[in-house]
Amino acid sequence: MPAEHYRGIDPFTGEQLELWVDGGRIWTEPVPGAQTVSDGGWIVPGLVDAHNHVGIAPGLGVTVEQARGFAAQDARAGALLIREVGSPVDTHPLDDDAHGPRFLRAGKHIARPKRYLRDYGVELDDPDLLADEVRRQAAAGDGWVKVVGDWIDREVGDLAPLWTRAQLDAAATAAHESGARITAHVFGHDALPDLIEAGFDSIEHGAGLTPELIDQLVARDIALVPTLIQVENFPGIADGADRFPAYQRNMRALYARSREVFAAAREAGVAIYAGTDAGGFVEHGRIVDEVEALTGLGFSPIEALAASSCRPREWLGADGIVHGARADFLVLDDDPAQSVAALRRPRHIVCGGARLAELS
Repeated sequence: MPAEHYRGIDPFTGEQLELWVDGGRIWTEPVPGAQTVSDGGWIVPGLVDAHNHVGIAPGLGVTVEQARGFAAQDARAGALLIREVGSPVDTHPLDDDAHGPRFLRAGKHIARPKRYLRDYGVELDDPDLLADEVRRQAAAGDGWVKVVGDWIDREVGDLAPLWTRAQLDAAATAAHESGARITAHVFGHDALPDLIEAGFDSIEHGAGLTPELIDQLVARDIALVPTLIQVENFPGIADGADRFPAYQRNMRALYARSREVFAAAREAGVAIYAGTDAGGFVEHGRIVDEVEALTGLGFSPIEALAASSCRPREWLGADGIVHGARADFLVLDDDPAQSVAALRRPRHIVCGGARLAELS
């Protein structure tokens, strides 16, 4: 593939960017013989979907080839780095796609029998074995582990924690000793205090946060991935649970106050990142919907862009637009600092050094 040359504006600084792409990498010094592909517009790092499941679809049974298709769908929407927080299928074969999105994985979900979606993850009969399973999933992932923090308890008839504080303490220690970070699915409130006190590194969903817990996230530098377009499904999830009226009321209440909760988290300074939760109720390729939803919490367009590109890249240890980095970026005709809708009309999506339109 011949070397290419791009020139455009960095929307975060307003300064002109000039870069060259060769061998799938970004170079900030001229590459002899490079063809100028784009001169003008705005250049932004590839978007990050910080909560995604390319290995999940309704009905289970996803094959690697189906996962490859889901990944391509996300990439065509601009999500060039995916944090896959739990999958029943090993998607590591997708790493061989030179022009597919980059992945950071959490192995399989860790849950308990009848306390999560059946067959989606590892179900531990003995909850005291949580730390041992965390070590196994840390070895199977790419630096992350995912624990199901709360789910409906049929005896209680509502959301309830799956683990004791001691079990969560041991899990967090096991993850960190394994060189991994640990996150938790949690819809409601009751599981959150122990997860935060145990030293988990991020919270997924988190609609049950309170002002006191938000302050603890800030103090402990715990990230939040609110999955806003998934939270929009809470009323529908409640509608399908007629056997559990308390759960229905809780889910509807969580939804009703979710925007207020997440806006307060933003105002307090919680590190918030864009994640779609694609793979179940949410279709793939919706990263821009999630970015737009962030603006509904009070994020300015440039803040929402940062929360879906450069900031999660820093958090995840992935380079942005720097010399020698993998060439993952978007070229836009319109200024995303004025409106994130500019992300829906990219001039070019460069993924692993190739323009995706030319690969389709």
